[in-house]
Amino acid sequence: MIKIKENNKNVAEFNLLYDSVGWGAYDNDISKKALDNTFYSISVYDDNEIIGYGRLIGDTICFLYIQDVMVKPEYQGNKIGTMIMNKLLEKISQIEQENSDLRVYLGASKNKEKFYEKFGFVKRIDADLGYGMILKR
Repeated sequence: MIKIKENNKNVAEFNLLYDSVGWGAYDNDISKKALDNTFYSISVYDDNEIIGYGRLIGDTICFLYIQDVMVKPEYQGNKIGTMIMNKLLEKISQIEQENSDLRVYLGASKNKEKFYEKFGFVKRIDADLGYGMILKR
């Protein structure tokens, strides 16, 4: 049975999913700090097994970032990612009631842009905002 938990900060599950989608797990202390600084998150379970996750980070009123939308590979294609996105967007809608100028960003993994376009996201360049950029050292 599929169930959702909000704001679960389980480091082991977070790292398990990070590893399962090929991103590599962080050190537990780093993951704990990341989760402690997460504004809102969704964990999806099949019975007691973690199968999906997504979170919101940011200042909680002007800028939010959708981060770490992950679905175990064997569950991909079963609308788990869509479920996660819909829950995150519900939370975003609540914040927009307080600030209609809220800006929401995300960094899509390579070749996953089409998934996010279904939810209304566009490439920054298509919104006349220039390219998204990342500091690389």
